[in-house]
Amino acid sequence: MFLSTVNNDRAGGEMLELMQRVWPLHRCVTGDGVRETLRVLGETIPLEITEVPTGTRILDWTVPQEWNIRDAYIQDASGVKVVDYGQSNLHVVGYSQGVRARLCWNELQPHLSTLPEKPDWIPYRVDQQGDWGFCLSHRQYEALASRGNVDYDIVIDAQRRDGSLSYGECYLPGKSSDEVLFSAHVCHPSLANDNLSGIAVSMMLAKALAKSEHWYSYRFVFAPATIGAIAWLANNRERTARIQHGLVLALLGHPGQSTYKKSRRGNAAIDQIVEYVLRQSESPFEIRQFTPLGYDERQFCSPGFNLPVGCLMRTPNGEYPEYHTSADDMSLIAPTALVDSLAKCLSIVEIVDNSHRYLNPRPYGEPALGKHSLYRAYGAADREASFQEAILWTLNLSDGAHTLLDIALRSGLRFPEIRRAAAALSECGLLETCNRQSLSDDCGLKSVEEVGGDAPRRTPDAARSLLCELERFEPCPTNR
Repeated sequence: MFLSTVNNDRAGGEMLELMQRVWPLHRCVTGDGVRETLRVLGETIPLEITEVPTGTRILDWTVPQEWNIRDAYIQDASGVKVVDYGQSNLHVVGYSQGVRARLCWNELQPHLSTLPEKPDWIPYRVDQQGDWGFCLSHRQYEALASRGNVDYDIVIDAQRRDGSLSYGECYLPGKSSDEVLFSAHVCHPSLANDNLSGIAVSMMLAKALAKSEHWYSYRFVFAPATIGAIAWLANNRERTARIQHGLVLALLGHPGQSTYKKSRRGNAAIDQIVEYVLRQSESPFEIRQFTPLGYDERQFCSPGFNLPVGCLMRTPNGEYPEYHTSADDMSLIAPTALVDSLAKCLSIVEIVDNSHRYLNPRPYGEPALGKHSLYRAYGAADREASFQEAILWTLNLSDGAHTLLDIALRSGLRFPEIRRAAAALSECGLLETCNRQSLSDDCGLKSVEEVGGDAPRRTPDAARSLLCELERFEPCPTNR
């Protein structure tokens, strides 16, 4: 259903276009860079922006002053800008105080950060409590050090002032008020994989869901890492009880294999669903247990909330050399990785939204499938043999306790085939849907006396027509 709404080539191009457009913006924990990024996202998906004022208490945190920057540089005596914010917004330590001064090299040196082991790359640094600082490549640093203790003009045209912290929400209502949460952080400056890739995949996923009907309501949160998620949780404590599944999306443009970090619960439905999708993709992947390190799954899975939220990524944070450096640029992004990540997210949503529990109203012996046009002739094609097997498995395990994913896992058949079987059986009156609002409840098996009579059924022609409709549903293949 959702997969069919996405054209892979077009989606890949749209994600890259978004990333290139917001790449130059200087995003930080607060400020105009985050607001402009959210405004751009709002051109494609419905987005409500919340501003949390400076000084607001949010759980154990307090919203800091807002920070914005206009320009920054280090200039030598001849007027040459030897370090220029205009060339890379990573050159300035995030949240630096404004400064205009003339300093000698020995005075300037303590304010400089480099990566000696990666001499051509600029590090990414943020320090909300510190004074000010610059980041530069180690080769730049060595070239300046070789000049001796000469003077430099230092300018950081930046300001910390009372303002607000911004986050955006895209809410897509479904038939149920229960929610599925997706979260992406929006606080990094010009870093492509971390996390413009997560923002881009989240946007395209929301765009696809907005075009389709769905059971669950879907909520996409775009917020600064850590404090942004904490602000959202503080403002939505009661709403968190509605969250049935959730994913943090990050680092999805790197060509490495998919990696899934489980929720704190470790056995949540989302953990089972993501692992199933990754296994079905037939490409390399890794499943990791929860740790209280990483992205905003730490906040959603803090013990007071303990939400069923995992983290889907490719190569994890800190495990690819370009992480948090100027080398995490657009050249690092593999368009096929973006498309593959989106396809996997769509496959996850397909199962989340359609893994119902059903009840077989005729549990005593198999129903006469032939009169419902659901029994294949001997020697039928292998595809129909697989469908027949799916019919039998679905009938047998539809006891109100097993979801369609449970049946797919138990039978070894693919989820779309089990879903197709359930749809055909439902149309013939041979399955009943349990109440999705109370999936943990016993749907209640009927006695022989209660079953009685013939179940309502479609004519054979109507049943065949339904199967033809279902045949057209084919999930988009992921990259292998």
